[in-house]
Order: sequence, then structure tokens, then C-alpha cells
Amino acid sequence: MGKTIYVNDVYIPFLSEERSTQIYYGGSSSGKSFFLAQRVVMDNLRGVNWLLTRNIGKTIRNSLFNEIKKAISAYEVNHLYSINKSDMVITCKENGKQILFAGLDDVEKLKSITPANGVLERIWIEEATEVKREAYLQLKKRLRGYSPFKKAIILSFNPILKTHWIYKDFFKNWQDDKTIYRDSDISILKTTYKDNKFLTDGDIYSLENESDEYFRNVYTYGNWGVLGHVIFKNWIVEDLSESISGFDHIYNGMDFGYSSDPNALIRLHLDKKNKKIYVFDEWYQAGMSDDELAEVCRGFFKGGIITCDSSEPKTIDYLSLNGINAVPAVKGPDSINRGIRYLQGYEIIINKDCQNFRNEIEQYHWKEDKYGNAMAKPVDANNHLIDALRYAIEDEMLEAEITAGKRL
Repeated sequence: MGKTIYVNDVYIPFLSEERSTQIYYGGSSSGKSFFLAQRVVMDNLRGVNWLLTRNIGKTIRNSLFNEIKKAISAYEVNHLYSINKSDMVITCKENGKQILFAGLDDVEKLKSITPANGVLERIWIEEATEVKREAYLQLKKRLRGYSPFKKAIILSFNPILKTHWIYKDFFKNWQDDKTIYRDSDISILKTTYKDNKFLTDGDIYSLENESDEYFRNVYTYGNWGVLGHVIFKNWIVEDLSESISGFDHIYNGMDFGYSSDPNALIRLHLDKKNKKIYVFDEWYQAGMSDDELAEVCRGFFKGGIITCDSSEPKTIDYLSLNGINAVPAVKGPDSINRGIRYLQGYEIIINKDCQNFRNEIEQYHWKEDKYGNAMAKPVDANNHLIDALRYAIEDEMLEAEITAGKRL
């Protein structure tokens, strides 16, 4: 190998970890993603094929793919690699082993993924809390065939709530006062910003001064969250795959993202008679150009009217000029709380495939005052799909308010 690269001390014992399920989780900026990128390159140079995944394929180029390229450059071993940027395939010239990349938005495509030389030995799922359990189980099936190396699947993420399938599947024997757990099959390492010696003072200040208790607990200290002042308790998860074809009152909503915040697209069926909202499809992706967003909208919304965040009129105009039936939301005074009250009057049924919406609705909570009392204002974070849901049914909410006003 080329240049010596320093690894944060906490990760050094895990450079050679071989248990079949490995979990690296904890707070933001703990260095876990870069450590895993370092490990992928080290393993690949000694002959291990890797598959790196995220929930949405188009997010990989600006995240995992770039992390691996940075690790290769940091080790000064670019001359040992062939990097196919268009197909996102990285091949070690010395042994023919590869680092492959794939999104989990089309699990069927995973069945055809195979390295050019040998079999897949390792799979890394980044931002694993965004991934459906069914996709994880499909990935495990890719680890088959003879290899001199032990096969393993690696999950990395910031924790959210203990109701998540990852916690239920892997944390049965976890002790919250520990940072490491190992048994014959599973290893778990919890890290925080304090384990990353490469952070700047500004990075540390931002993490240590998070004002919201839940987000400080999760993203600063890396703990599985517990919420007291959750906003929505009126929801369940069901398999809606056989019901979607019968939905006839479909509404579409979109919240615009930026470089790090995702564009959030949602589709739902509204059953006003029975006071039920069926959230049956979602799209969640950051770092999209307007052209890419227009392309996604064409396929996702299937020509319907899309009510969008009105704070981005230029994007709405661009989508409209490109054949997308996008219209701005009206919003208005107190629109967030009015929308919350309307949604609280319905039962919300979430399709089992909408993992990101479930993550958001579980975490959505009221701000607290200095005494821990709930305030009449939600925390403005991790609410992109919830905002899109409010926009989608805005006309129905406004009609309900007008009708109520006439009755007074």
C-alpha cells in the first residue's frame, strides 16, 4: 500500500472484524463512514469484493462513491485502480477484485450484480435506517458462493427510535451504558464526535450546542431516541400493495430539498368518509438538479397535479415548463399547525415500503420550553415528507375550514 493513513483509535480493532453482521452507529461526525471507506479499500487490495449500497441509487455518486475515491487518493494508490465513473465500478488492477455500488430503490436489479472476478464477500449499507427490512434480507442473499474470505454485511447509521426494525433485530442484548457488543454472529460499535480526532472546533461547537433534546441525544450523543412529545400517534403500518390499484382519490405533494436536504415526494389516497389517509408511495433524495427532479416527477406522479412548497417559485416554474403539473401551496398564517390539526383528525395508514415517511412521523415532535413542557410549535427538522403530505391535501384542509366557518 502507499501512504500511511491514520485511523481513529476506536476503529482500529474493527479493521479486521469478520463477524457476519457488523453494525457501526452513533452520533453525527463520528468518522464511521470514512473509517468504513478506508476499510473497503484495504480489504479490496487484499482481494475482497465489496458492494456498497444506499436506499436511493442516485444519492450514491455524491456520497459512497466519493468516499471511496477519497480513501484511494488518501492512500496514494490511484495507480492501482481503474475507476469507471459512469458505471460506478472500481476495479483493483492488481487482483481484479471490485468495489461495486447499487441503490436499493430497485431490489430486483440486485439479483444481477456480480463482480467480474469471484463472488461478493462484503456488503455495506450506508444510512441503514432509511432501508426497508425486506431490502436488507434481499441483500443477504447476494452473499453466496465459495470464497476464502468470511462474508459479512455491514450497517452504518445514526440511530433514530427504538421502534425501528434494526433495533428490534439486532439490539436485543445491547446495554445502553456500553459502546461495544459482540457475540458469535454480531458486532456492534457505537461512536460519537468525541471519537473523531479530525474534527474542527466549529464542528464540535455545532454538535455540542444542539438545542433540541431529542436531536442532541441522537445526533450528538448517538443514543437511540425516546420521544415524549410526539405529534402524531394516529398511524399504523400496513402492506398496501394489493390496495393501490383501487385508490381513486389520489393526492401528490412535494417538498424541495437542497444540497443536503432531500427532495421529498409523496403520494396518498384520501378517504374522507372514513377519515383515513393512505400514504402509499414516497421518493426521498438530496442533491438533485432540476432536470433530474423533473425526470423523477414524470415517472413518480404519473401526470397528476403536484402541490409543492411555494418557497421555490423558480423550481415550480421550471417543472411547469417541462410538462410537470406543479402548483404552489397556499400556506398562509399558522399553516403548519392547521395542517397538523387536520392530519390528527385522520387515521394515517403507511405502506410498509415507505420507510422514510415512517422515520419522520415517528420523530416529529413539539419543541419544549426550558422546563420540558411542550410548546405549540413543532421542531423544524426531519419533516420533509410530512410537509409534502400537508401540501398534497392543502385544498381539502382549506375546504374543511371554509365549511366549518359557514357552520359557525
